[in-house]
Amino acid sequence: MTIRNTLQDHGQRYRPRMACLKKSEKVLLEMQDPKTGLKSQPQRLVITTIPHAITGEDIIAWLADRLQVDTQEARSFGSMLVALGYIYPLQDHKRLVIKPDASLYRFQTPYFWPTQQWPVEDTDYAIYLAKRNIRKKGILEMHEQEHYNRLHKWMNHKWDFIVMQAKEQYRAAKERKKPDRVVFDCQERAYWVVHRPPPGTVSAMDYGLDRQIDPNSDEAVTPDFYERIMIFTQQSIMRPRVKSSVSIGALVKYCATYNNHDPFLSNCLPSNPWITDDVTFWTLNMPCVEIPTKMRVERWTFSFAELLSDTRGRDDFRLFLKKEFSGENLAFWEACEDLKWGKAASIKEKAEHIYKTFLARGAPRWINIDGKTMEVTVKGLKHPHRYVLDPAQTHIYMLMKKDSYGRYQKSPVFKDTVKKAICPDEHRFSGAQLEQNSKKRRPSLSPIILRQMEQEQRAKMAANIDITQLCRFTTPVPHLAVYSGFTDYSHCHRLTLPHLPGPHPGLSVPHQRGPGQHLGV
Repeated sequence: MTIRNTLQDHGQRYRPRMACLKKSEKVLLEMQDPKTGLKSQPQRLVITTIPHAITGEDIIAWLADRLQVDTQEARSFGSMLVALGYIYPLQDHKRLVIKPDASLYRFQTPYFWPTQQWPVEDTDYAIYLAKRNIRKKGILEMHEQEHYNRLHKWMNHKWDFIVMQAKEQYRAAKERKKPDRVVFDCQERAYWVVHRPPPGTVSAMDYGLDRQIDPNSDEAVTPDFYERIMIFTQQSIMRPRVKSSVSIGALVKYCATYNNHDPFLSNCLPSNPWITDDVTFWTLNMPCVEIPTKMRVERWTFSFAELLSDTRGRDDFRLFLKKEFSGENLAFWEACEDLKWGKAASIKEKAEHIYKTFLARGAPRWINIDGKTMEVTVKGLKHPHRYVLDPAQTHIYMLMKKDSYGRYQKSPVFKDTVKKAICPDEHRFSGAQLEQNSKKRRPSLSPIILRQMEQEQRAKMAANIDITQLCRFTTPVPHLAVYSGFTDYSHCHRLTLPHLPGPHPGLSVPHQRGPGQHLGV
């Protein structure tokens, strides 16, 4: 057959599955290895002896042993090799599959492998069909006859050349020995069945839309090319980088800081509830407990985010801001969190309420932000969404972090809280007491039920809220919280529930938090 590579094939040359074909060829080369590969031998096909033939069952057995897979998977992989044209059948040419019997197959010569990137041209296909038409004396299969008539009509101007080539190849084939002639005929036919499959057959070479450019070609050097390089270089220079030693040191420092506050790494006081089934630890660390523990207060000094993530710490910080006449800052931050994590249906209403309360001229709780941030925020409020107040919230967050947080740690409010904080004694349980505690264990309340009860309480509080007094936005629904027990809201002024153990707020999970981001307790 005649195959010419004069034109670029934008259908096969630029296909993205070249890596898959290379891997298939690597397995195929192992199959042809004289020592560890398949053992081929002459096989009789009707009255002709075909050299270097292999059976389908031998192929499947070798693949199953080499790839350590079952027989079904090995058969599927073998059928893929046949469909891609790496192995061709000597008997049933219409079905490109591996049969688990004594059906004969041969390895396709590397000249016809798909990675050779030969363009599949209609001229070559027309020569092949004309040669088969001569050999079969005009008797072709239905789809081959249709292709023959279409190509004859389309290439009528050079059909004499096509017929001449077909006759010359047919004459050269008759001069070969019969086994070689049979092998070459099966080889060529398998190639065209792969690249010109019959109607209704799924082609393994169909990759979807053709690429119009070569992703591996050299890009033309233009002013735009250098401009993109300059932009990329500038962005790379501006991108912050940290040495691995610095980042590892920061991680070690974080672990050392939070080690004593993790109940799975250190002892809990008075006892570990996950081991002893004693809920005293959870009771002492309720979100709205009146007197916090010393370990809990100590966490407030780690970072400003830790303080805001703790409901009890936020109440303490709110009391300090109220004495400094800047309670509107924390109230605005809480209102933004409520907008960000609240219901989608109430976003527009909440955004309008926040604007009238904190941002509008003459607002009862006006906050002090710069003009540029105010301009961006007011412009965004024309089409409100969950994150429309992020610039203003970040500004207020940084203001409280850099100014109010430092003064709070030195204030009498914080010192009084540290003085009153309790340090419970360790409880030691015997084996009998531990067994008795496990019998008293009760199933936890569903977080969905707790959330519904909290939303009902919010609705009641919203009806009686007074914007001239201290802002009492309730805690938003935790989006990172992990519920691990009962919750006791009996000491909280926002919600009244039975005495039930609640989630532990002292779990330390290393993660990064940005300014103004709510943290689930």
